[in-house]
Amino acid sequence: MASGSGPVSALWTEINRCGQNGDFTRALKAVNKILHENKDDVTALCCKIVCLIQNGGFKEALNVMNTHTKSLSSDMIGFEKAYCEYRLNRVEHALKTLQGIPEQTDKLKELYGQVLYRLERYDECRAVYKDLIRNSQDDYEEERKTNLSAVLAAQSTWENTSPEDLGLPESSYELCYNAACCLIGQGQLSHAMQKLQKTSNSELAIIHSQMAYVMQLQGRTEDALQLYNQVIKLKPSDVGLLAVTANNIITINKDQNVFDSKKKVKLTSAEGVEHKLAKKQLQAIELNKALLAMYTNQADQCKKLLASLQAQSPGHPRPVLIQVAQLCREKQHNKAIELLQRFSDQHPESASGIKLTMAQLYLTQGHVTKACDILKSIEEFQYKPGMISALVTMYTNEEDIDSAIDVFTQAIQYYQSEQPGSAIHLSLVREAANYKLKYGRKKEATSDLEQLWKRNTNDVHTLAQLISAYSLVDQDKAKALSKHLPSPDTMSFNVDVDELENSHGATYIRKKAAKVVGESQPKEQGPQDVKKKKKKKKGKLPKNYDPKSTPDPERWLPMRERSYYRGKKKGKKKEQVGRGTQGATSGGSAELDASKSASSPPTSPQPGSGTGTATSNAVPPRQQKPAAAGAARKKAPTKKKKGGKGGW
Repeated sequence: MASGSGPVSALWTEINRCGQNGDFTRALKAVNKILHENKDDVTALCCKIVCLIQNGGFKEALNVMNTHTKSLSSDMIGFEKAYCEYRLNRVEHALKTLQGIPEQTDKLKELYGQVLYRLERYDECRAVYKDLIRNSQDDYEEERKTNLSAVLAAQSTWENTSPEDLGLPESSYELCYNAACCLIGQGQLSHAMQKLQKTSNSELAIIHSQMAYVMQLQGRTEDALQLYNQVIKLKPSDVGLLAVTANNIITINKDQNVFDSKKKVKLTSAEGVEHKLAKKQLQAIELNKALLAMYTNQADQCKKLLASLQAQSPGHPRPVLIQVAQLCREKQHNKAIELLQRFSDQHPESASGIKLTMAQLYLTQGHVTKACDILKSIEEFQYKPGMISALVTMYTNEEDIDSAIDVFTQAIQYYQSEQPGSAIHLSLVREAANYKLKYGRKKEATSDLEQLWKRNTNDVHTLAQLISAYSLVDQDKAKALSKHLPSPDTMSFNVDVDELENSHGATYIRKKAAKVVGESQPKEQGPQDVKKKKKKKKGKLPKNYDPKSTPDPERWLPMRERSYYRGKKKGKKKEQVGRGTQGATSGGSAELDASKSASSPPTSPQPGSGTGTATSNAVPPRQQKPAAAGAARKKAPTKKKKGGKGGW
């Protein structure tokens, strides 16, 4: 081996030089030469592992560690092994490796925090980073604060918790971005948008995507869609960012613009996406894929995706709800209700939302009573004001007043025992009393009204309602209560009647008689001064009124609504005067022909008459003038002739 010491020393010198220059590929070649001479050289094995990690060969490095377990102990290469497992997305194995290392250095804690974050164990992760920031003194404090702010943002977003204020600065765009994510999780969208706008443009794609998400939550879908599409056009290298952006575009499109959604859904299936996103993000993407398959009538694909989701999360209600929606699209409502009932029985923790969906399905089928029974079985919402209102409305629609009153009674009893005298308790009593009065249950309303009046004896309105209710069921009680009504003097108000009558909106104004200057005292009226009573004018009668005939009892109805109306006769042409040759008539020619009139004298002498030639007084039809309408009617001026002799 002495003869080889010179070349081996030169190799180590080259490894050291390459390591300082960052040329790990060349260093790896030198390490392999050393291991060729001595395959169990621990230092060379450690150098080889480092070179492989620096070159991204995590699987090869892990193979080297697993092959030389006798030479390489966990104390020596524990960090490197856990890091390779973490980079290969074997997060559970990395956690187990880290927990098996006895001495915890800062770099091991850093990796431990990253592993916990990937496992979504945010409380433990936050504790690790707080300990690192408190007890470490190096140049990586800002990076640790950035990671801690990311943990707080994840807790706010995925666990719906309000994180504690740790006083983290916003000196970098990462810290500012994470602070904005915290605000989004807390629902402070406007404040979050302001922080996102302050961030640097060095990470334009991720900032724009998050700003678009805020806009989407604010209901500004058009602005959000425009910004999402700008992010897609930037073509960022982060496949996780592209997947989230494409998924959000699909949620905006819904069942519209399906062609665009089918193109965007390919971005959510890129390689490596599952290692970039949280479990809830991946689950949301798969749910949206199933919805898109349903909207595009791909029933088999939809069922396949839903089956996979149910296998991953058996108690999650959303896959079941999408499956129910698919069954409803196929008109299988009964099967959908059976599926909901079965899931509700198996997973009572999700029964509330499932039963609300069942009630909605029953309502769409017209089974109102069944829907009410389902709603009443939801103990979580049984005495909520919204639920009480819905039940009363549905029972009233079914004309089941007794059941509606029972809903009021049970709710009042609940709040009487749990929150007596609270605003909601008294409000329910008031609504119950009004409801009973509205539907004629005055005897039942008296107990509610008495309860309200005893709490506030100065409430005149309630007292008046109570007296009105008792007046029909117990007049003695009504008389006794009427003594509590305020006197007329106390009820009088200082109102100027004249001002009220002259005010805007008065429907009647009393006119005052104008005073005449120098008016003398009225004299005693004599018989001659008594005014004669005016005779009432008779009502005008129609011109064709016949006192002997009975008026048409349906004369006040429009013609189309009268019993004897048969509609306009079709198929007969109206008389068309003036058509054809000049002066020709169609239907009225016989009436204007004097030769056919019984009263017209003949134009030629009759046989046996004593006269020879006689002239007729009848005027030919073309020269007749229309008869005057009446004596009082003025004579119409004659018109000039035109068109030749005999034409008007």
